[in-house]
Amino acid sequence: QVQLGESGGGLVQAGGSLRLSCAASGGTFSSYSMGWVRQASGKERECGATINCSGDSTDYADSVKGRFTISRDHAKNTVYLKMNSLKPEVTTVYSCAARSWFKVVTLVGDAYDYWGQGTQVTVSS
Repeated sequence: QVQLGESGGGLVQAGGSLRLSCAASGGTFSSYSMGWVRQASGKERECGATINCSGDSTDYADSVKGRFTISRDHAKNTVYLKMNSLKPEVTTVYSCAARSWFKVVTLVGDAYDYWGQGTQVTVSS
């Protein structure tokens, strides 16, 4: 069973950038597709970005396409989310999530098998 731990959140001004990191342990990192999921208050859980097990395929929600980039480093067992041109409305907790290799890669926020605790991202106007 994989454990996930996020870092890199914080306070940034609108238009700024952040890079989130998620370190995986206790499992075979390459056996999981990975996603970054957020859930704002009163809204459904949204997976904004996902990357497949090998790291050669990514997908993004329309709301973040062109501004967010997901990547993974197998040597460090880490997945990243680079967020550019941040807007105040994306303020919330961001969690990384893992989905077993035999399941189709997905942007469905609730479809992941393992979750980290999350890191708070706050964008000020």
